[in-house]
Amino acid sequence: MNPPPEIALAADIARRAHLGQTRNDNITPYAAHPESVARRLRGEDGTVIATAWLHDVLEDTAETAATLRAAGVSDAVIDAVRCMTRQPGEPYEDYLKRVKAHPVARKVKVADMLDNLNDSPGEKQILKYAKGLLFLLDN
Repeated sequence: MNPPPEIALAADIARRAHLGQTRNDNITPYAAHPESVARRLRGEDGTVIATAWLHDVLEDTAETAATLRAAGVSDAVIDAVRCMTRQPGEPYEDYLKRVKAHPVARKVKVADMLDNLNDSPGEKQILKYAKGLLFLLDN
């Protein structure tokens, strides 16, 4: 079964944008991460899944909101990805507050943190993600 067009587009952009990047082990292609985050969100709507695929492209690649829009990515997905993109110098707490306020970004960030916890994190990262998850999941 083929994924909906926007999800397929997002997956293609993420795979291309992250080409040559690897995870912390310096072996696993980085694109395996957004793929895993998207899999964790299986059953969610297309905006959530497409955002999962693209959640790191603005922060870690040459992609911009304009290039995503030109490629055909919806404004809803671009808005969520922009929300998830931490700005230089932005305090982590402020970043998490912004993400928590955006329903799509919040879902994807939780899945992102859970996936990052499976990537041999150090003690400092484990603590950071644990605190972040408690904050994001607190109603």
